[in-house]
Amino acid sequence: MSYFDAAEHAGARAVSARDLAGLDRGSRAASVHFEDALALRKPGFDRVKVMDRVGLAASLFDEGEVERGAAAAHQALADAARVDSTLVASRLNTLLDAARRYETAAACDVRTRARDLAAARPTTIAA
Repeated sequence: MSYFDAAEHAGARAVSARDLAGLDRGSRAASVHFEDALALRKPGFDRVKVMDRVGLAASLFDEGEVERGAAAAHQALADAARVDSTLVASRLNTLLDAARRYETAAACDVRTRARDLAAARPTTIAA
């Protein structure tokens, strides 16, 4: 439990807020918690930062912030390409699901990049 610091707590709140929003029970936007987690992360937690970035992008799409979500997704996908992690690859499903309902060029580009990255790093872990 020594690793469970304020950043980890913010990340856990972010995932909970995202899940509750999916059940129409959220009270605070998950993106705010993901932003908090990213601001608090210490150096050396690259994989967790990438998961936070993917979560932020997915949350922004879920919250209707398509352009901000796309911008965050491009940063997340660039970072994800540099991290060899099955868990990160599995999180791409969350991003794909969040961007699926939008037919803008930005959302389509995110889906294409996420699918290409997921294909390059296949995983059997469910998101």
